Formats: sequence, C-alpha cells, structure tokens
Amino acid sequence: MISETPAQTARHARVAAGLAELERWLGDQVRLGLGQAGDRDWDDLAKRLVDAQAAGAAGMVARLERVRSGSAWPGALLSEYALLNLLAVAYRRRASLPPGLARTVLTRVGFTTSRAEVLAGAQVRDRWLVLGVRDEALDHVTARRVWLRGQDTGRPALILTFTPAGHPMDETPPSGATREATLAFYPAATPLRALIAPDPADAPDSGQAPAPSPAPSGNAAAPDPADEPLIADARDSGEASGLSEEMGGVRGWVVGREVPGAVSVEAALEEVAGAVAADPWTDAWPLLLGGVVPGRTELGGLPLHPACHDLWRLIAVSGGGPVTVAAEWTPRGLRPLTVWDDDARPVAL
Repeated sequence: MISETPAQTARHARVAAGLAELERWLGDQVRLGLGQAGDRDWDDLAKRLVDAQAAGAAGMVARLERVRSGSAWPGALLSEYALLNLLAVAYRRRASLPPGLARTVLTRVGFTTSRAEVLAGAQVRDRWLVLGVRDEALDHVTARRVWLRGQDTGRPALILTFTPAGHPMDETPPSGATREATLAFYPAATPLRALIAPDPADAPDSGQAPAPSPAPSGNAAAPDPADEPLIADARDSGEASGLSEEMGGVRGWVVGREVPGAVSVEAALEEVAGAVAADPWTDAWPLLLGGVVPGRTELGGLPLHPACHDLWRLIAVSGGGPVTVAAEWTPRGLRPLTVWDDDARPVAL
C-alpha cells in the first residue's frame, strides 16, 4: 500500500466529509420527492463540494439544473442522482476496488494525474486516425475534443485541450488525417484520454522539451449534461494545456483517400456497453460506424443527440445510401463528426 503525505491524508478527509454530506443529501431528495430541490439547493451543494476539494462531483451536481429543464426530467434526474450516489459509495469503498476502477473513481471525484505520471505509464504505438473534432464554449474557456482511433489496434483515444475565452484556438489536424505516433493514456478502468508522447525527432536542437502552455482558470459549468464530468475534471484541475503541446502540432498529420475500417452498429454497441460496464460514469465514446444510413433523427437506427438537428450535409453526402460515419456516443444520443463520401474524402460535420 502506498503511503500518503499529510497533505494527501488531509485532502482525503475533506473529500470524504463532502461526499458523506452528498450521500445524505441524495437520500433526502429521494425520500422527500424529486421536485422539491431548487436551483439554489444544487448551487449551494456544488459550492460545498468545491470547498471539500471534490471538483468532479461538484461539476456533476452543477449540471442538475439543465437535466431538470429537459424533457422526461424525472427519470433523467433520478439517473443523475444514482450516478452521484454510486460515485460517493465507490469513493468510500475505493480500497476494495480494482486499481483501474479505483483510479477512475478518484478522477471522477476530482483528483488529478500529472502529465509526467501519464507519460511514465503504458504507451501504445499506432497510426492514429482523427475521427473528428468538437468544440464547446464554456464561460471562461473553450474545450476542444479531438477523437482518435488506432488503425491497427482499433483503440479509441481522446485528446482534450482548453483555450481561454477570446483567444484563438490552436491549429488542429483535420478530420480523416492520420499520423504514426505513440500515445500515453491516463490511468482508468477504460483508458480513453491520452497524450501524444514526445517524439525525439520533434525535440528542439537544445534537447529541451517545449514549455507547457499556461493552463486556463475558471470553474465554468459545461453546457451539455452528457459531457460535463470529463470536462469538469480536467478543467478544474488546471492541468489542461494547448493543443500544440498535446498533439505535437499539425506536422506529420496527413489526409489520405481511403475509407477507414469501421464496425457494425451491433459491434459498436458492444464496445460502448463494455466501456460503461467498466466505468459507469462514461459520458462520451468515439465510434466508427460502417454501412449506416443517416436520417433526420437517427443514424443506423441509433438516435441522434437532441442538439443535432437536420444534418443536411451528412444526408447529402450519403445520398440516402450507406456510408462510413465517425460519431461521438453520449447517453443522450449520437453526435456525428465525420462522414466519408464516395471518393473516400472525409467531410467534417
């Protein structure tokens, strides 16, 4: 067993107290009725969790207002309460969990992993395909998700970066671009977020690594309930950096004329099911679907995210026929990212 420093012990004590209060609060909500909690109650609870140094759990609480404003909110709110309670119980019992799941619980609660620790862990070499890019404007920063898939291993990966509001975004490799690279994954039950390990050939002549970009500040809540935990964990930790550092810039990324290997809807659902079974708090997962026919509200029989309205470009490229589509799975539905046309050209959506 790894010994803790006094500072770590003190933090765990604060987090444990905050999550114990969360458990009691959730029990009261279920006993008294889902409709009795107000926005002020959630806001106050989130602030107390931040004070307890459980920023990830606070981010989950902060999104409850948006959950209740949606359709079919009673079931959705009860599901969110269940995930919060599961997180609090899992943290309390973390010593008995498998190492990967225990690390996932700590990350979801708000503990962070340093860049050096990530790069010192297990690494995967492959030719990585950019499945798509999605930006989200938050109160103080813009979060950028770059979804990757290993062409040999079939392994998914996420490069997550942040840019302060009002600042230009770093240049990003386009959808469909590929590059041979080594990725180092953050430890988790289902490792997904990753860093591109530095390539000696890219190092400056001085032999020193580039200085990291300054991390943005702020504790803004993400606008999409399905996406909040992952973004909140990284943003509140202050560990995020610029895309040029995380991906090594755009040098070496090449867009070809080849439709990537994809999987069926059934295989994709099995992949998602495995991810959620290992990490119940999974809120996003990249998929590469082959032979799917898009519609106005569904893709290959799977519902689209409510924010996706009339994807005319996707439907136009498909011409009503089956196509290969990269999409982001969320509990609320799919977000299409890229489609490959008849000439094997990637078209960003």
